[in-house]
Amino acid sequence: MNTIPTTYQLSYWERESFFRDIDIAIIGSGIVGLSAALRARELEPSARVAVLERGPLPLGASTRNAGFACYGSVSELLDDIDKQGEGPVWALVERRWLGLQRLRQRLGDNRIRYEGLGGFELFRPEDEELAGRCTDAILHFNRQVRPITGLSETYRMANDKIKTFGLQGISQLIWNAGEGQIHTGEMAKALLEKAQSAGISIFYGLPVKALEEQPTGVEIHTEYGWSIRAGAALVATNGFARHLLPELSVHPARNQVLITAPLPGLRLQGCYHYDRGYFYFRNIDGRILLGGGRNLDEKGETTDEFGTTPLIRNSLLRLLREVILPGTEVPVEGWWSGILGLGEQKAPIVRQVSPHVVAAVRLGGMGVAIGTLVGEEGVEMLCGRG
Repeated sequence: MNTIPTTYQLSYWERESFFRDIDIAIIGSGIVGLSAALRARELEPSARVAVLERGPLPLGASTRNAGFACYGSVSELLDDIDKQGEGPVWALVERRWLGLQRLRQRLGDNRIRYEGLGGFELFRPEDEELAGRCTDAILHFNRQVRPITGLSETYRMANDKIKTFGLQGISQLIWNAGEGQIHTGEMAKALLEKAQSAGISIFYGLPVKALEEQPTGVEIHTEYGWSIRAGAALVATNGFARHLLPELSVHPARNQVLITAPLPGLRLQGCYHYDRGYFYFRNIDGRILLGGGRNLDEKGETTDEFGTTPLIRNSLLRLLREVILPGTEVPVEGWWSGILGLGEQKAPIVRQVSPHVVAAVRLGGMGVAIGTLVGEEGVEMLCGRG
């Protein structure tokens, strides 16, 4: 049943006071969208900047991710190199690193509860071949990453931590010293507060149906049946981008996530990756957050529909109860899902798609890392500064 009231029209007061003379419209209020809005305010201090968001909060992944401040585990990067070669992979790692620094600089570590606890990659005995490849790659990877992170040794073996963390059935751990974690909700709140204090208008519950290029700007058609005019528009809807720009090489991918109840005496500290980054978990407020598993059903998880499935729920529960917290009764308090934006290439799309429209999408599951940079690059292109 269509619940969008298409007979609802703007009043004269609404149009004149809220939607008139918009210079820059940004579609999507996630990390990319709000970062773009803040950068637009810096570039064009007198411009009327408006953010249009279809949900009550950012609809996608910005408030539904795991809060990993990460840029690539060894196995994930090896997998990418196998597909793309080394050059594009290290270029993307650098952009992720720079994006993380921009996020931290803009919002402050205390505000987003950033903790540089590092990231750990797990290998089970059945992963022996992959574990060997990753071990052999550490020296080369450290040489490649050193100019990016400034760390003399980013990746190193950490098998001594297996018992410390209480993990079971793990034969090898690799530690990434440059990774950290944030509180996703506090990050989103901080971006919103900064945008509001900068005089940026944010309209939640306003779904955009189509964009129509005009000689002097863009007509933004909403699902309510009325439209808004803006001088220029940035599409920052990531996994939902093809709803507005079907020509883009980006598709949605659903990630399913669980959160446990508080667990007294929890020993895990940091971010953990397994199976080329397809599974991930971390500590947060004395709980375990665990997600991933979309590689178990790539076709079924190529969707922008929210929800969870028995196949992936059961897989996550097995990992939780057999490997992460073995021998422990682990109450699960909640489940949710988020929608990523992926493509054949992991590099983001920052592209002028028409004279007054720019797309800044396809974050490749690394929105926390690269989202700030992508948003800023997109609006710089929109304003003719890129």
